Amino acid sequence: MARRRKTYFHYVDQDSLSRISGEPLLTPFPMEGSVSGHHRSPHKGSSVEFAEYREYTPGEDPRRMDWRVFARTDRYYLKEFEAETNLRGQFVLDCSGSMSFGTPASKFEYAKKLVSTLSYLYVGQGDAVGLHTLRHKKPQVLPAKRNPSQVQEMLEILGPLKPKGETLLASSLHEIAASVRMRGMIFIVSDMLEDPGEIMDAVLHLRDRKHEVVLFHIFDPQELDFTFDRPTRFVDLEGAGSLITEPTVIREEYLARLNEHVQELRQGCLESQARYHLVRTDSPLVDVIDDFSSGRIGGKAA
Repeated sequence: MARRRKTYFHYVDQDSLSRISGEPLLTPFPMEGSVSGHHRSPHKGSSVEFAEYREYTPGEDPRRMDWRVFARTDRYYLKEFEAETNLRGQFVLDCSGSMSFGTPASKFEYAKKLVSTLSYLYVGQGDAVGLHTLRHKKPQVLPAKRNPSQVQEMLEILGPLKPKGETLLASSLHEIAASVRMRGMIFIVSDMLEDPGEIMDAVLHLRDRKHEVVLFHIFDPQELDFTFDRPTRFVDLEGAGSLITEPTVIREEYLARLNEHVQELRQGCLESQARYHLVRTDSPLVDVIDDFSSGRIGGKAA
């Protein structure tokens, strides 16, 4: 009997799909797509959303002329409308060893569910999605496509994927900024265990290329609450050794530095018009999707 092919569809959260209920998730930034869609385009086109008046140039379509303006000014003007297009979403998944931390499920397993669910939602509204897996060896790039089979292709990459090796976040984001030429949406899913200044330099590089950037900062509750209460061996999951220490001695300093790290990322995102989401792996994924979609569903994105 032929071996049954695994679909990994369990990574798509059904509660999140039912909560969004068919309303498009919009971006506040103009996007460059290949077909008509829900998002604002940097180009002018035909839609119901008026943009501006522009003086008529001989040879242009006179049907777009506003005769009321002509009656008032005795000059010919055309109405310009906002063009609407689809977007290209690029999911950037940190596959470093530190993402394997967490119980009962690791940060990496939670991240895979987040990427899978958002990919399903965006493909379902006619947008294109792609995937970048950040690994020291054999990183994978799945070009953005809008056909429904793209979700299955992403799941087949994500499903068996295991976190391993060093963090390559900032350098990889610079490479993506240089290689992804059409403005789109960049989703960064990581525990952000690099210097916040270096991460924000890369985010600014992406913003300079006109991409919308969304950071999902993944935490296991133990990292945020630091509830360890007895001598503990802390192991660097990216290979830099281990340290035995008394948690009660270092807890205050650890939490202060963690808060400083998070606040630097938050402030950097605020200043660069990127979106920052702190994600706890003990939070239902539907709550994370709700937080992300706030202000994006229906109408115009804020």
